[in-house]
Amino acid sequence: MSAPLILFVIAAYFIGSIPFGLLLTKGVLRRDIREIGSGNIGATNVLRTGNKSLALLTLILDGAKGAFAVFLWVALLHLFAPAGEDSRIHTTEVLCIGLFAILGHCFPIWLKFKGGKGVSTAIGVLLSAVPIVGLVACAVWLAVFLATRISSASALMATIFAPFMTLIAYGNGPALIVFLIALLILWRHKDNIRRLLKGEEPKFGKKKEE
Repeated sequence: MSAPLILFVIAAYFIGSIPFGLLLTKGVLRRDIREIGSGNIGATNVLRTGNKSLALLTLILDGAKGAFAVFLWVALLHLFAPAGEDSRIHTTEVLCIGLFAILGHCFPIWLKFKGGKGVSTAIGVLLSAVPIVGLVACAVWLAVFLATRISSASALMATIFAPFMTLIAYGNGPALIVFLIALLILWRHKDNIRRLLKGEEPKFGKKKEE
């Protein structure tokens, strides 16, 4: 890994660690999202405040910070990379940047490393770094959500498909990084997976029974 790439993955971590869900709920609602619902800073928990617009804005901004980190690195590649290099090497590097942005979202230093689950930021990374995979992952998410009305099940299925789609469309190197991203997201959803296996995961729009 080159010195510029090392420096930029650090920068990507800090970009990803911006807690938009927390900042928006504190700024607009004067409430701490960490004291609501699951305590997660992501868009799904922001939705539990009842403010759909704020949840949508959180979703967009969490995705945008992953895409922003990727686009910054791509811009640098276009400026400084030698001509004729294998584009797959670039894609792998770009996905490394994205991985660290997702790590920043999941483990933000500002919040004692207690962040979100990484789905929105990962979608932003995939759409910007490997757009074919990002689009198919969104389609899988939507199809599963329409069938189940369970957000976590939709995210998990899209996550599981993503490495295989990357392998087919972009090759081994990018697929390895997307596999690591998938492992991170699956691990962050370990509690959701337990509830899904027990049939206890709530559906969208249905309040969890006390």
